[in-house]
Amino acid sequence: MQHEIETFEEDAAKDRQFVTALARGLEILRCFRPGETYLTNSEMAKRTAMPKPTISRLSHTLTKLGYLNYSADQGRYQLGAAVLALGYTLLANLDVRKLARPAMQELAEHAQCSVAIGIRDRLSMVYVEACRGSAAVTLRRDAGSRIPLATTAMGKAYLCGLPQNDRDFLMDHIRLQTETNWPKIKADLEQGFRDYEDRGFCMSSGLWDANISAVGVPLVDPDPAKTMAFNCGGPSFLLPQEKLIDDLGPRLVQLVRTVEMSMGRNLG
Repeated sequence: MQHEIETFEEDAAKDRQFVTALARGLEILRCFRPGETYLTNSEMAKRTAMPKPTISRLSHTLTKLGYLNYSADQGRYQLGAAVLALGYTLLANLDVRKLARPAMQELAEHAQCSVAIGIRDRLSMVYVEACRGSAAVTLRRDAGSRIPLATTAMGKAYLCGLPQNDRDFLMDHIRLQTETNWPKIKADLEQGFRDYEDRGFCMSSGLWDANISAVGVPLVDPDPAKTMAFNCGGPSFLLPQEKLIDDLGPRLVQLVRTVEMSMGRNLG
């Protein structure tokens, strides 16, 4: 878990098996964000803090391997089909998506909101499955959407599902990232931990988006690297706190318990 957050320069200094060139290539692929089709070498250099000549060599190599496509007309790069193939393989191997989707869709229709599963990527949660109710007003986030770890119901739930050492490690990196906002974020996280102990789920507090209300529940795995989290949320004006506490939170807890049983284990 530790090497997923530290810079690859730090890793190279600590681990003689660590391949810096490979890490740099993967950092280039991480530069692309939702809604961005093309990036130049200069833009990638700025985002990675790598020298432009290094970026040029790596982007050329990634293009030859199919992980990037180069547009000569625009002088820019876009992600290639090889990246999609890797992502598809990951999703296809996540059995929890198939097991959980019917119950997720049922809850989404009941609440007329969104229900999603997320896995951690550094200090974010990334959706690997999402269902929406048929209501016209709901959240529009699909698989691949990224939300903060520290300030969302899903992220807080994920932290609740980790062993204490792993949780403390991530909390320390959240502190380093948030700096001046850390006291407020720390207090909110600690409230989330108490909510999980008392109710079995966490709630959003508005620190990330005051217009979104949500609850979150972890799906705990004996291997912390495989722990993930579910959320259920929507516009705040449709989901008052009473509904979260009395209805959606308990329903999401039951959904996760059902998924655990379907996976042949019960950790709750």
